[in-house]
Parts: sequence; structure tokens; C-alpha cells
Amino acid sequence: MAELFRMPAVAADAATAVLSAWQVAEGASFTKDDALVSIETDKAEVDVSAERDGVLLKALYEAGVEIEVGDPIAVLGTVGEQTGDLDTLLAELGVAAPAEARQAVRRDVPEEPAAPVPSAAPALSPAPASGGPDRGGRIFSSPLARRLAREAGLGIEALTGTGPGGRIVRRDVEAAVAAGRAQATEPPAPPAPPAPAPVPQATTPAAPASAAGSGDHEDVPHTRMRRAIARRLTESKQHTPHFYLRATCAVDELLALRQRINAVSPVKISVNDLLIKAVATAHTQVPEMNAVWQPDAVRRFRTVDVSVAIATETGLVTPVLRGIENLSVSAIATRTRAFAERARSGGLVPADLEGGSITVSNLGMYGVEEFAAIINPPQAAILAIGAARDEAVVRDGAVTAAKVLGVVLSVDHRPVDGAVAARWLAAFTEAVENPVRLVV
Repeated sequence: MAELFRMPAVAADAATAVLSAWQVAEGASFTKDDALVSIETDKAEVDVSAERDGVLLKALYEAGVEIEVGDPIAVLGTVGEQTGDLDTLLAELGVAAPAEARQAVRRDVPEEPAAPVPSAAPALSPAPASGGPDRGGRIFSSPLARRLAREAGLGIEALTGTGPGGRIVRRDVEAAVAAGRAQATEPPAPPAPPAPAPVPQATTPAAPASAAGSGDHEDVPHTRMRRAIARRLTESKQHTPHFYLRATCAVDELLALRQRINAVSPVKISVNDLLIKAVATAHTQVPEMNAVWQPDAVRRFRTVDVSVAIATETGLVTPVLRGIENLSVSAIATRTRAFAERARSGGLVPADLEGGSITVSNLGMYGVEEFAAIINPPQAAILAIGAARDEAVVRDGAVTAAKVLGVVLSVDHRPVDGAVAARWLAAFTEAVENPVRLVV
């Protein structure tokens, strides 16, 4: 039986989202967990998977259109079901006819430019795989395939897809790379005889090249994701009243505890995993911080959900670790690594990016001592973590060397007062400096 497929909520406060690409062609069947459509969020392009087997009877919007969350974007049916009279079917489902339904705003953002195909790569046909459906000029490809193609210097439009509906998948990129390497190993053709040198002629000196064409810079067009990040963070600074609290934590005991855990644990624990657990401890002790601002109320949460900033080639993503007040440090480490792998392969789904009241952003591995981060709306705070370093500290009236870590807490002043944030930061520091609390 036919049913409507609606634009999913890709972020807690998002009213719209961009339909990036259909991953299933009209009339094509799909199975449970197959990717149906790619949705562009403020932080990543994510694939939305099917919840059951079925067939895509009709796509109501084409790629590149910005659509309100909850609006119908397609009609799905059971396997083997035919479209029939589309206007009648849509009327029965309470949806406008396709010509009216397609009147949505197209977001004016250029697609990410395709990388030039290296000369060593074979000439590949851009046509869809034999027997595959006509893609109407659109290129269906998985996020992982796009990333691998970029890394290999291949234009995605030059590849032939062998996935469902002619979709370009990982094996297509790997096959093209292997073919390019094979061609590169062939003996070169004998060189042509040199042409006679031209007779010198008097010429007028050429005008110097302009700065724009001199090759001293490169303009990289904005991707949808880059524009979305810029817009979202600009709005955060404009509309969210930030204030900042700084603290220095002694981490000698934390580092020693990590070393002892890793000596016996099958899951390797990072300093960041322990700091995330310390955030959960502070949220539990100061529940007023576990909140977000809403137009009509301050929403306080009963569980501790923390976003973790993960850098990818296309931008920063912040998947959410849920219920971490009840998770062990090893469970946090396992989930964080799984998120990192999925983020870098394009495997995150919208639900991974929703929720949370605070983000943890760690630049310590780059040697950054301290930084202040911008809050990720609608969250109430973000904790910026710097590198551990040796410093002289005073203990019991004596100067001694110690490992210390600088943190900066950025807070939304609407749901959280300064005294609440100060109590939270004190609870976080206490948990870091007495880390046995994190494992009991």
C-alpha cells in the first residue's frame, strides 16, 4: 500500500533541510536499511535508510531543493506495486499534484567541484551501468565513494556506477584507481622526432599577467556544508549571548589512571574519553547545565547526551553520545571510535546528530594550549580542551612541576546563569583531578 515518505528532522532546531540526492531511482525496489536519499544538514551529508522493503513510486522533489521538515518528499509502495494514476494517488494521500509540490526553494549553493581526472587514469564512460535506469543527468554516489574519488583525484562524473540504480559505490572507485595504475605501468610510446626549431621573430613584449591570473592563489568554491557551517555559527554568535569561563586542571593522576587502564583493557582509552566522562559527572552534579533554551521554556534533560566534535575532510561533525552518565569509560571509547569511523566514511545518519546539551571539542592533539569555541545551537554550552603541558605549580607552599590542561567553557547565558556554569566547571575540574570517580 502506498504511503508518504516525509523529510526527516535532521537537527533538533532545523525547520528545513536540503534534499541532496536520491539514492534510489523512481520505480526501483529497495530493501530494509538501503539508502533512499541523501540529506544535507548543517554539519554533514547523511543517508536516510529505508525502514522496510519497498519501491520508490514517485519522487516529489528533485535534488538540490530545500524542503520543510515533515513535508512529503516521495511516495513509497510495497514491492511490485505500480504507480497507476499519480494524481489520484496523491489526492488520496492528501498531497498536491507534482507540478505544485515541486514549488520549493532551491538553495543557491554550488556543488563541490569535481577533481580533474589525472592523465594516468583511463577514459571512463559517464553512462550508467548496463541495464541501469536513466539518472537524468544526476549522479548517484555514496558519501564514501565521493571521498575515495576525491582522495584518488578522480571526477565522480567520470565513473560508472554498479550499485543499485546505477549508484557509484566504493568498488567502482577502487576499480577505476586500479585501472589507472595498470595503465600507468604500461611502457610509454616511443617519442616523436623533435620538430625543427622555429625561426625567431621580433615580438612585442607581453603585458604582465594580472594578479588574478598569475597562479598565486586558488579560489575553492563553497560546498553546501561549508556554507551551512558558516551560516549556523554566524547565527550562533549573533543570537546566542555567549560568556566564557576558564579553568586549569592538574592531570597527572588522570594520565596515570589512563596508563593503568590501558595496560589491562582490550579497548584503548584516550584522554578525551576520560574527559567526556568527567563532563557527564559534572552534568549529573549540576543538572541545571543539562538544558537548552526554547522559545517558551528552558528544557532540562533527564539523561546526559554529549556531542563530540569530529573533524572530517568536508567539515566538522558532532555526533551525540547518549546516556553517558550510565556508560563506562571503555563504552564511551568504543562508541566514540565508531562515530569517528562512520563520520569519515559518510555513514552518519540524521539521528546521530540530534540532541545533546553540550559539545566537547578537543584540539590538544594539535598542541593548542587554549581556545574559545562557538556554541552549537540549540545546545547551551561547548567545552574547548587544550593540550596537556608541564608547568610550575604551588602545592602546600612549595613549587613543583605538574601536568596541567587548559579548558574554556562557552555558555549560552539565556538558560544558564554564571554561578551555575561556575559550579559546573568546578565539578568538572574536581572529577578530572580525582579521576577515580570516573571509573567507580
